Amino acid sequence: MFFNDQVATEIKERLADLVHPVKLVVFWQALQFPESEEVKRLIEELATLDSKLSVEAKNFVIDEDRAKELKMHHIPGIAVLRTGEDGAPDIDYGVRFFGLPMQYDFSVLLDAVIDVSKGESGLEPATLEALQALETPVHLQVFTTPTCPFCPRAARLAYKFAIASEKITADGVEVTGFPDLSRRYRVSSVPKTVVGENGEFIGAQGEGTLLEHVLRAGASPVVS
Repeated sequence: MFFNDQVATEIKERLADLVHPVKLVVFWQALQFPESEEVKRLIEELATLDSKLSVEAKNFVIDEDRAKELKMHHIPGIAVLRTGEDGAPDIDYGVRFFGLPMQYDFSVLLDAVIDVSKGESGLEPATLEALQALETPVHLQVFTTPTCPFCPRAARLAYKFAIASEKITADGVEVTGFPDLSRRYRVSSVPKTVVGENGEFIGAQGEGTLLEHVLRAGASPVVS
């Protein structure tokens, strides 16, 4: 078990903020990525702590179509969806977490679950209005580590932007599990937020800083 009685109680208290049901789609493949099976078991145990949580476990190789549908390019990976109610399809805000969510990264995942459940970004009205000007999709990646106390704030802000705009997707990435991404985006300090392929900044910056980068990236033409 991942959670003792005290930790389980604390998690249940946080999950009391859930409004709508949430589905956690976890992708794993134990043969090539043994850690991914641990993530699967963690998510399954988390889902037992609140009736509004459910799990859809998918093998990254066997369930390739589902992985492509949800744009899951790395494993272990978790897509956080708002469960469709009364036969409606699930709502996908583009919120993802990649890696093993432990310590502060577990807070990142819980924040994502709660915000997706509410379906409200909580961003300033001026920010919401500005995001309507986005012309092209913007992909946010927030690189984190389990021991970084500032990472949950940075990741949660990115998730809020994804919830606010259908043109934005946001990934929380536990960087130690993805050395290839760490090298590609030159991650030497966390939290590091990468906006598209060209924008980036370090630290848990405010809403205005992220908005500035997002608007710049979203106004750029898509390069095919």
